[in-house]
Amino acid sequence: MTIRVLVADDHQVVRSGLRSMFADTEIEVVAEAASGKDALQVASETQLNLVLLDVRMPDGDGLNVLGRLKLDHPELAVLMLSTYDNPTYVARAVALGAAGYVLKDAQHDVLLDAVRRAAAGENIWTREELRRVTGALATPRLASNVEVPLTQRESEVLRQLALGLTNKEIAQALHISYETVKEHVQHILRKIGVTDRTQAAVWAVRKGLV
Repeated sequence: MTIRVLVADDHQVVRSGLRSMFADTEIEVVAEAASGKDALQVASETQLNLVLLDVRMPDGDGLNVLGRLKLDHPELAVLMLSTYDNPTYVARAVALGAAGYVLKDAQHDVLLDAVRRAAAGENIWTREELRRVTGALATPRLASNVEVPLTQRESEVLRQLALGLTNKEIAQALHISYETVKEHVQHILRKIGVTDRTQAAVWAVRKGLV
């Protein structure tokens, strides 16, 4: 049976490489998208078995696109593809319902196996990946439906943190100092009752802040 795949990645070389990799297999790239917006539109117009979705794209966060895809097409398998072995990204991908998370430098047979299993409806998360994010996915001391008195700046920092940005990147994005970001992050963790950035990111996802 042909596995109909949408490849969503902003780099042409990645899309072409995946298309070449799948040649002479039952996996067929029936559509490509270079942005999250395009991916959502193509998914709504095309019969698909799987979306291979880049985590970071120029017009938005691929994990936000994952959330929209799973909301609009809950039965559609989505496999995250990333250069970044980032526990925050992995935790958000688990929380948002991705079938798995594969690094772009994975061996060909690993990616092919992941695509086949995900398209068949399997959850391909490894025990190691889930172990890394178990703490983040556990219920925080404050449930997501509890109102937390974050300041506007703290909410902005939390959104950037949940997108996987480092403190330095947050400082650059918000035009504030690195030390100020560190202070905001400490306040955020204390207010929402979590112990690390990954837990905070998952809390923000469940709260609908990203």
